[in-house]
Amino acid sequence: MAAGPQPTPNSNTSTYAGFGIPLILPAWVIIGFFLVVPVCVMLIYSFLTKEFRGGVIWEFSLAAYDQFFFDRGLFGDEAPKIEWTYISIFWRSIWQAAVATVFCLIIGFPTAWFIATRTGRNRSIWLFLITIPYWVNLLIRTISMKFLIRDNGPMNELMLSSGLISEPIHIINTNLAVQLGLFYSYLPFMVLPIYAAVERYNFALSEAAADLYASRYVTLTQIILPAVKPGIIAGCILVFVPSLGAFLAPDLLGGAKNFMIGSLIEEQFKGAAGNWPFGAAASMILLSMVLVVLTLYARQQTREQG
Repeated sequence: MAAGPQPTPNSNTSTYAGFGIPLILPAWVIIGFFLVVPVCVMLIYSFLTKEFRGGVIWEFSLAAYDQFFFDRGLFGDEAPKIEWTYISIFWRSIWQAAVATVFCLIIGFPTAWFIATRTGRNRSIWLFLITIPYWVNLLIRTISMKFLIRDNGPMNELMLSSGLISEPIHIINTNLAVQLGLFYSYLPFMVLPIYAAVERYNFALSEAAADLYASRYVTLTQIILPAVKPGIIAGCILVFVPSLGAFLAPDLLGGAKNFMIGSLIEEQFKGAAGNWPFGAAASMILLSMVLVVLTLYARQQTREQG
């Protein structure tokens, strides 16, 4: 028999001990080059000065941030007033993203519960049906949505021919159209995290609650929702964050009256005459808001685990 201690399954020793840095180095390089560097470049550009004919002048200033929050008149020599135009666009983006998140949660939770309670083969089929539309490019899907809901589109034509309506319902270029676009674009981001949480849920808890004469409402609110809460929060974040910066749905479905912050940023980088410092400043403001949301979520999770 060999002398000395033998390794056990619970041993903390690892085959890859001492190789931690080389193993994680490729991920650091990719994250640094494709995430940290672009964000740093955007941050630097947000403090530069716009050149009159396009491009930037390498003179650092707060002019881009000042333009976002204050109106100083056409020539910049008037007393500063709050610039409600961009603030209202920002608020509209928050409101649209929040409503889209609520809609996705209302539809996504029952859908995820239904899929998680199916048998193995049927569950795979339903997951396949949820994800298959997203094999197509987002731009194509958004244009298809625009074709579907336009005044003379298939949806209105079907309701007119069936007698449900007497004249076409105007949906395109409205807030409702933007909501439909965001809902259709990000619904799986809500369904899949909740599905993963429900799949891990111990259904014996629901049976025990029923044995103790708990109503379905009590079982849902006191047992099921707390158990799957991490999946719900993750789904809400995965829907809210991309909806906040979306620009395809507002541009193609909402029109000029439903401008969102993503569309505003995208407009600043179009062509040589775009205002790159202002677009970069708006991007950093949006990024700061997203980081605040994620920080609050991380703190809440830390308190719950502590």
